[in-house]
Amino acid sequence: MSIPAKAILAWLLLLVVMFANGAIRVLVLQPQLGEDRARRVASLSGVALVLLVSWLFVRVAAGARPAQLWWVGVAWLIATVAFEVLFGHFVSGLSWQAQLEDYNILRGRLWSLILVTVCLGPWFWGTVRARR
Repeated sequence: MSIPAKAILAWLLLLVVMFANGAIRVLVLQPQLGEDRARRVASLSGVALVLLVSWLFVRVAAGARPAQLWWVGVAWLIATVAFEVLFGHFVSGLSWQAQLEDYNILRGRLWSLILVTVCLGPWFWGTVRARR
């Protein structure tokens, strides 16, 4: 299987994992911690989950060079933002303004950290692998 095909499958796995993370946030964490704290905890667990999926991807895409992995991360970032914006607006009915609030790190929203991790995760693990 080619690296692009593996990257698409890994992004789909990432989508499923992050949906589960979001469901846990809403169903378990939010009632216990409130919305703001639950979002922060879910964002931090989201970063860890993205790193895990990125690590798994780099393991199965053993022939990928760090430069290729950089572009995989960029593609994942574009796909993730596009999915979030389109799903949020057209399926969840969120306004554009409400969606932009998730990017406001000054108000405690850590979604941007997840996006940075999505972008850099494959390259990071590829670099770690290359140094070994």
